[in-house]
Amino acid sequence: MYSVDSKDKVVELKDIPQSSVGAPCPIVVATEHTKLVGFFGQTHDPAWNGESIRIISPNSKDEPVVVVRFDLCASTMFGAPNDEAFSGHPLASRGLHPYGAFEVLNSSWIRQLEKMNSVHPHHSPKQYAALRHVILAFHDSTFECVTRGYTVEQTTGSLLVVMADRLRGLKS
Repeated sequence: MYSVDSKDKVVELKDIPQSSVGAPCPIVVATEHTKLVGFFGQTHDPAWNGESIRIISPNSKDEPVVVVRFDLCASTMFGAPNDEAFSGHPLASRGLHPYGAFEVLNSSWIRQLEKMNSVHPHHSPKQYAALRHVILAFHDSTFECVTRGYTVEQTTGSLLVVMADRLRGLKS
């Protein structure tokens, strides 16, 4: 994990759909430069009375699936914290919360990566100025990525089948 300073600012991303608050079942597929994060999107059933639960898994069919493709990733993290320990995240006091998508402006993590790379003979700080720190906060995990950019796809199906199809389409 990285440490933050007073410059880090968290803003919510509205172009990435809300993940399921119960069972998003995120799957991360990674190559050296591209990361795909697939998850179940949040649904609302107006007929649901709150008295029952529906168990889903990555194999469940006909579910809303969101796939976020992160290109030219410099670094990623996937794991803790979950929603119950989220207040321990260094950016929680800046507006970061579970079940959302965020960007960290003036990211300490990006600045630390740039500093680490500054020993490279062909280092260019301009490359780091174009990077974005994106966070996807799920129910049981958090995904963070320093990336050049991302695209979002929404579809319906089995999360495993959708991600397997996207994996076959990856070149690097």
